[in-house]
Amino acid sequence: MPQIAQIASTYASQLFWLLVTFGLLYFVVGRGMVPRIVATVDQRDGRIAGDLAAAEQARLAADTTEAGWRAEMDAARVAAQASLNAAKARGAGAYDAQIKAADADLSERMNHHDLAIANAKADALANLQTVAVEAAQAMVSRLAGVEVSVEQASDAVRRAGLHV
Repeated sequence: MPQIAQIASTYASQLFWLLVTFGLLYFVVGRGMVPRIVATVDQRDGRIAGDLAAAEQARLAADTTEAGWRAEMDAARVAAQASLNAAKARGAGAYDAQIKAADADLSERMNHHDLAIANAKADALANLQTVAVEAAQAMVSRLAGVEVSVEQASDAVRRAGLHV
């Protein structure tokens, strides 16, 4: 077979060009491109590490700011609650004072009106007594034709009122 006989003469040539090609690839890729890629990856890793450190610092600063804000909000809530309670107490005190003043005013008015009613009732009863005495005198005068004195008519009205 002629192919097998040619292997020895072409084998050395192919091996030479294989070594030259791989050597060139090694120097071009291994010594030229790989260090640039490694430098770019290292630079990117450094930038990522710096960004992560900056983000961590920003997070710590934000946590500190948030803690301060929460403390201020808690203090503001406490102050607002205290102000609300004070306003409620003032309002309740003012309400109680107004109720007491209105109650006292109404009580005074009721007492005044009760007194006025009692006076009006006493006047009405006194007038009723007088009217009854005059009516009794007029009836006796018309019916019997006899004149009766005021004392006699008053005594008769008083005795008749006791039986009613």
